[in-house]
Amino acid sequence: MRLATWNVNSVKPRLPRLLAWLAETAPDVVCLQETKCAADAFPAAAVAELGYATAAHGDGRWNGVAVLSRIGLDDVARGFAGEPGFPDAEARAIGATCDGIRVWSIYAPNGRTPDSPHYAYKLSWFTALAAALGPELAAAADLAVCGDFNVAPTDADVWDPAAFVGATHVTPAEREALSGLRDTGLHDVVPTPMKGPHPFTYWDYRAGMFHQNMGMRIDLVYATEGLAKRVQSAYVDRETRKGKLPSDHAPIVVDLES
Repeated sequence: MRLATWNVNSVKPRLPRLLAWLAETAPDVVCLQETKCAADAFPAAAVAELGYATAAHGDGRWNGVAVLSRIGLDDVARGFAGEPGFPDAEARAIGATCDGIRVWSIYAPNGRTPDSPHYAYKLSWFTALAAALGPELAAAADLAVCGDFNVAPTDADVWDPAAFVGATHVTPAEREALSGLRDTGLHDVVPTPMKGPHPFTYWDYRAGMFHQNMGMRIDLVYATEGLAKRVQSAYVDRETRKGKLPSDHAPIVVDLES
């Protein structure tokens, strides 16, 4: 089974790239984030031509998530129990069962700045997610939470820790939130980088940061122990960040033993 996650940064303008990538990479299940379209406006018919069923969750604004699968798409959940909002719940999480594996696609709040109300919302969102995963983990032996977590787990996951002093994505509280997710029984599936020593997944569009590999690892795959043991390979598809109209994120592709 091939599982992938990708913050596509607006699915409609990126649709030709998404379709070409699906055809070339042939993942069985894909978690998408930041689709930026309403659920009923997701281009499900286009991906269906490649054999994918779609479960989408979006309200047409800057967020939005989806799961694409060609191996089954059951028990879809849009949002999770106790999910906080700002002030209303946003389209940031969708779960589905694909051939016996429970998969969640998440797009965590950004947090903006440590003194912003959005930062407090981000931390409460992670706390609620960890609580909601309890029943999920009890019901599913194989589970993966994939997506844009908007947190770099360690200093090695940013191009220059000094450049992030006083900023979000690297604060102790955010990293503790990731630790809370791992404490539920999830394991960080760290992908192989395709260039350099760091498996960065995000590079800002500005100032040639991609070409200088000034990136961050904020897109993650967290899996239960049994599922993590089935990982044969995992890599950052850095080539997808190149070319015309790319997302500012690259996909992670994970191959699992059957």
